[in-house]
Amino acid sequence: MADPAKVFISCAITGGMSVPGQSEAIPITPRQIIDSAVEANAAGAAVVHIHVRDPETGEPSADLELFREVLDGIGERCEAIVQPTSGGGARMTLDERARVVTELRPEMASFNSGSINFGIFKVRPRPEMAEWETEYLESTRDYVFRNTFADMERLGELFREAGSKPEFEAYDVGHLYNLRYLLDEGKLDEPMHIQFVLGVLGANAATLGQLTHMLETARGLFGDSFTWSAAGVGYPAEFQMAASALMMGGHVRVGLEDNLRVSLDERAESNAALVEKATALARLLDRQPASAGEAREILGLRGR
Repeated sequence: MADPAKVFISCAITGGMSVPGQSEAIPITPRQIIDSAVEANAAGAAVVHIHVRDPETGEPSADLELFREVLDGIGERCEAIVQPTSGGGARMTLDERARVVTELRPEMASFNSGSINFGIFKVRPRPEMAEWETEYLESTRDYVFRNTFADMERLGELFREAGSKPEFEAYDVGHLYNLRYLLDEGKLDEPMHIQFVLGVLGANAATLGQLTHMLETARGLFGDSFTWSAAGVGYPAEFQMAASALMMGGHVRVGLEDNLRVSLDERAESNAALVEKATALARLLDRQPASAGEAREILGLRGR
């Protein structure tokens, strides 16, 4: 059994729903994403969650060669679990989102567990934002992040064929019932790793009460046969959810995809700065940050 004191920290490096004009710290080019992921790993992140962007514009991209360059580049420089997204960004089709799994066959990738409204239109425009960025933010007022049962059934098949372990992103409690249905239909495999993503406008709130509700619902549906982590969107939600997960025996995600502040008065200069705060929290609460190798054991990954 895994040591309950061990906690693996994930870092979401750049995201697919934010725009570069929100912060100069958001990495854009493959080299920037690689460097940021390696720095996050050195700071204590066992898992790095990867989106890619058009190197010229910073727009979220599903370009397979960009993914290949980033995944290979990180793998050459550190031992982190490199976890690409199958969620992508607004305007991407399921085929575009899934290609990174079918073609590159990572040891782990994200798997979204249901549809939600996903609003980032409340982000305040900044003078440095390009026209596409303000349009992209506003477009989410009418955006549904689509993950139908047909989509999830197909993704389950693709993950199995690739030998990639899903990290199931659960944004709301109904997503857990979706996973139970898919398990009952033989579309998914146990043991699962579930990440509770709380704080998105259009999904569940990032509060201790809702995290507890999600966790207890998952335990009722899946017993003790799953591992879990928590991600809070925005500040202070990111570190409130991190502290809650640390106290409740779960694992933690931080990163510039989700939050741009290291404190109320200080914007994060890097992903590493967010990871450093998470590792400090872990040690304060007598949890020991896991290495990438230890995280692979906890998650039952095949390795690279």
